Amino acid sequence: MSKALQPVVRGGLLLGVIALLGTALLAGVNYLTHDRIVAQEKRRVLQQLNEIVPVGSYNNDLFEDVIEISDPEFFRHPAAVTVYRARLDGKPVSVLMIITAPGGYNGDIRLLVAINTAGTILGVRVISHRETPGLGDPIEAEKSDWVFGFAQRSLHNPDGSGWAVKRDGGEFDQFTGATISPRAVVRAVHTALLYFQAHQQELFDTPSQAVIRNE
Repeated sequence: MSKALQPVVRGGLLLGVIALLGTALLAGVNYLTHDRIVAQEKRRVLQQLNEIVPVGSYNNDLFEDVIEISDPEFFRHPAAVTVYRARLDGKPVSVLMIITAPGGYNGDIRLLVAINTAGTILGVRVISHRETPGLGDPIEAEKSDWVFGFAQRSLHNPDGSGWAVKRDGGEFDQFTGATISPRAVVRAVHTALLYFQAHQQELFDTPSQAVIRNE
């Protein structure tokens, strides 16, 4: 090897070593924090579940009585839908679906939608989003009471055409200067109701930890 090439080779090897160390460090941090992140999200989800479906209204373990739905065509997103089933003395009370709403202004919006056995929404909460502060973030219960407007809604309240923001001829408010985010949420909640109507028995009867695949 010529002397002229030696610094280049040494530089390349040094960069390679730095890249390997960086990758190993990142993998280590992910490994160490993964369980903590999962536990934090689980606590947040449980808190939101109990805000919508009070503890006294069911007596099963929601995190044990859970299934997943894989139906990207129906839900318009490839992510699986997690469904917790609330029961009281073994009898169905409600389903609590974690769905991903595509089409938010800055990306996907993850929602918790609770529906009782009559097909009525008990409540909706936003789990995570990347909407612009001050514009799209009123979808959060902590920032606005907008999301509370879904409670007691159903496929008949309003009817099909009413399940849209007012700018599109529906019954749901949009935000000043921000229509995209509420439009995505309204569409996703309506989809959850439609799926529940079509698959209610399957949602409650499918064995826990199973996956319903409709692909």
